[in-house]
Amino acid sequence: MIYLDNSATSGFKPECVKRAAVSCMEHLSANAGRSGHKKSVAAAMLVYRTRGKLADFVGCDGQIAFTGSCTEALNLAILGSVVYGGHVITTVYEHNSVLRPLHELSAAGRITLSVAKPDENGRIGFDEIRRHIRGNTYLVAVTGTSNVTGARPDIDGIARGIKGSKIKLLVDGAQSIGYIPVDMKKTGIDYLAVAPHKGLHALQGVGALCMAKGVLPRPVKFGGTGTQSTSLLQPSEPPECYESGTLPLVAIASLNRALDWTEKNFDGNAAKLRTLQKRLLDSLKEIDGIDVKSGENDSGIVAFAPKNASSEEVCDALDAKYDIAARGGLHCAPLMHKYLGTLESGIVRLSVGCDNTKSDMDETARAIREIVK
Repeated sequence: MIYLDNSATSGFKPECVKRAAVSCMEHLSANAGRSGHKKSVAAAMLVYRTRGKLADFVGCDGQIAFTGSCTEALNLAILGSVVYGGHVITTVYEHNSVLRPLHELSAAGRITLSVAKPDENGRIGFDEIRRHIRGNTYLVAVTGTSNVTGARPDIDGIARGIKGSKIKLLVDGAQSIGYIPVDMKKTGIDYLAVAPHKGLHALQGVGALCMAKGVLPRPVKFGGTGTQSTSLLQPSEPPECYESGTLPLVAIASLNRALDWTEKNFDGNAAKLRTLQKRLLDSLKEIDGIDVKSGENDSGIVAFAPKNASSEEVCDALDAKYDIAARGGLHCAPLMHKYLGTLESGIVRLSVGCDNTKSDMDETARAIREIVK
């Protein structure tokens, strides 16, 4: 199979990542931070080391909380930082992992919400955010990279624009971490949500919320932490206060090695991904019957709208006849599709991985040319 659904989850897992997961299951089946025996302590140390590696990788000088997914990390940041009667700015680029918790808060009357759109050049920068800032604005929630088209807001410019104000910046890094270098402290990002199973090539089952120094949301999940067990109230000390329940140790073990592998291969993977993405993008631009929605980007995304079929029909044909895995539909990003005018037919998203080849790109372009013909 030619796997081109890496934006959903990376199809390629490095051998060291797989070995780390298997080794953890075989030799470290223990509950980190819940017991005092050697295995439990070793598990806790693995979690501690992985937390430190991730902090170094993203330039986080504060706390990192492990969650069950990037969605849980975004919920922690959004629900845990809510200011009653406050105002939040987000964008049309966002995934429902950002939009739904914000709209739940808005529907309940707890916040007001504004949505920024791209400018005439198709970019979202601070000028677009600034138009929506109010006296009670406390949060800007923006994706690092659109999961639909690969478009990138100007995170650096937005961070500079709100620097020195009371407004916090939340970045959804699901489609950018592992593809694009990030330094939270240098940029001025307050919250960064991470999906390790995508650009970092770790296993599914773990997410992370990286928080700047002194920026701590309230816990939104309550239960056992292994600390202050005599208290019936949730502990306040991070990161344990955010990590109630059993941590996904096998996935964390895979992330530990995935960070090593990604850092070592980052430049080579990035160069290869840009080359393959451009090769496929240029080929699709020459095909009649489709409307290409992506430009060149670092996350390997090439999206197009079929003119005479639904996106699901095209993806079904790619899978059934050509053994090519792609993603059709709305990609959990309804505002982006409304902005693009593709709410009815959806978009075919091809997301390239570092294990793909030039022949994969050429075969995919040929298949799409045949399907739309």
